[in-house]
Amino acid sequence: MVYVQRGRYSFSAAKRTDYNGAVYDSKLEAGYAQELDLRIRAKDLKSWERQVAFRFALVREGDKWVLTDGEIAGKQNMRLWTYYLDFVEHNNDGTRTFTEVKGRETTMWRMKWRMLEALYGDDPEVNLLVVK
Repeated sequence: MVYVQRGRYSFSAAKRTDYNGAVYDSKLEAGYAQELDLRIRAKDLKSWERQVAFRFALVREGDKWVLTDGEIAGKQNMRLWTYYLDFVEHNNDGTRTFTEVKGRETTMWRMKWRMLEALYGDDPEVNLLVVK
């Protein structure tokens, strides 16, 4: 049985903010982008990207399912959803930091973040960071 709740209002009080020609989802996110620019000028960071897409999918390999974030092909493979990460920071030592700037955590965000942790949590080249 499926229940649908209608007429819900948005609980987010975040205001879209313009910084350096780009529109960010909140003042907190725009402030973090400004901080990243300062870190680049201070030679503390090589570069950064915003709104990087991760396409989560389940791929059938033999008799088991494997979680992946790449493109999928095949009838039995299933795309789950696309997760747009706020920032990917490219550090001077060659590692990357996946950063999510959150004012309020939602259930759906927690689920997507756990999938990102499952895929990249053991990768020594990737650091995961949540900024609140």
